[in-house]
Amino acid sequence: MELEYPEDLKYLDSHEYVRLDGEIATIGVSAFAIDQLGDIVFLELPEVGDAVSVGESFGTIESVKAVEDLYPPVSGTVIETNEEMVESPESISEDPYGEGWLLKVRVDNPDDELTDTLSAVEYRAQVEGED
Repeated sequence: MELEYPEDLKYLDSHEYVRLDGEIATIGVSAFAIDQLGDIVFLELPEVGDAVSVGESFGTIESVKAVEDLYPPVSGTVIETNEEMVESPESISEDPYGEGWLLKVRVDNPDDELTDTLSAVEYRAQVEGED
């Protein structure tokens, strides 16, 4: 299966992605990570109103193989969580960059936030080099 790495996203080396639209960041997990994890069976996400910070886990994604912590590429306040993914975590693999998003965050400092992220080209080179 050919994995996608949308160019309009930024990525963390821990496999989360972010799409920044003004001060609103949509955060999810890359297709590569989902492919590696296999069947997703459980998601734990923060509540609306919770603060998330770069470098601090905001939840977990659990598959039949492993439990992985989730890290935000930006710091801010959770304004929405994708309840459909929490209720049906197995469906995240169908559209990880669209319907499979996890959080929407109002970013504290949009201009300063993406300094530690990778472009699609950099992320693809990193993960495809891992195989």
